Amino acid sequence: MDFDNSLPIYIQIMDLIKRRIVLNELGAGEKLPSVRDIAQELKVNPNTIQRSYSELEREEIVYTQRGLGTFITEDTKRIRDLKSNLGTKIVEKFITDMNSLGYGRDEIIELISNMNGGTE
Repeated sequence: MDFDNSLPIYIQIMDLIKRRIVLNELGAGEKLPSVRDIAQELKVNPNTIQRSYSELEREEIVYTQRGLGTFITEDTKRIRDLKSNLGTKIVEKFITDMNSLGYGRDEIIELISNMNGGTE
């Protein structure tokens, strides 16, 4: 994984896990890789992974069972909310980027409409 220097690595790892959950690459109730295994895979310090897992647990996206590991929430509403929040962030960034290029709301809508073949 190539990390962006403008964002803490633990947040980038959280985002990676969230994206995998939303894409159903990691299913509800599925066990996450051990801290050590994912640290080796991503070539980061295990403490960084532990911080990512702790923050995901604080957000109630994962839960830990002592001695068994860390698991994806089985709360489907929370996963739907996660997907919605990620989508909102992507759209907000897109709009901000388009505004920085001088596009207004109507121009953005027209551009998107044209890319979709004019279908709404």
